[in-house]
Amino acid sequence: MASIDYISLLFISLALSVDCFAVAVSGSIALKRVFPIQVIRLSFAFGFAQAVMPLLGWLAGRTVVDLISAYDHWVAFVLLAGVGGKMLWESFHPEEESGKNADITRGIMLLTLSVATSIDSLAVGLSFAFLKVNIALASVTIGLVAFIVTAVSFLIGMKLGRMIGKRAEMIGGAVLIALGLRIILEHLLE
Repeated sequence: MASIDYISLLFISLALSVDCFAVAVSGSIALKRVFPIQVIRLSFAFGFAQAVMPLLGWLAGRTVVDLISAYDHWVAFVLLAGVGGKMLWESFHPEEESGKNADITRGIMLLTLSVATSIDSLAVGLSFAFLKVNIALASVTIGLVAFIVTAVSFLIGMKLGRMIGKRAEMIGGAVLIALGLRIILEHLLE
């Protein structure tokens, strides 16, 4: 049975955080004002989801993953495209009509994006079950890296949002849809 060293685990953690990066940047550029609680809420939710999913994958075993792997990319696509589409729709409607800007750090949007960005971690967790991996250390590392990447990305997006102004929500929605399409294309072209 092969094992994974900690440096490799860090690289895996960074790779799993790429979706968190894209969603945090695009979501934060869509907000008119960013509060520290929003950064913490999103970072915690993404970090927590990224930490729990490998553990669930590790526990699930081969049977469950065979059932999920056939459509996991479709689930991620629908979730990301749905949130991205909502952001695009709201970008073409004044605040009076849509209520307020899409805040990805609250409610169902936060839950949806947390799951969508962490689906790959489930498959990684399954592969860890077949390797000599300390799953507790792996889950904590993946979660902490996702937390840090998300927080930094949210702050980057906040700065970009100030520069691009009114188009921010439209760009954010388009990025989420593009991320969903990338996931679908990767799986369809395999």
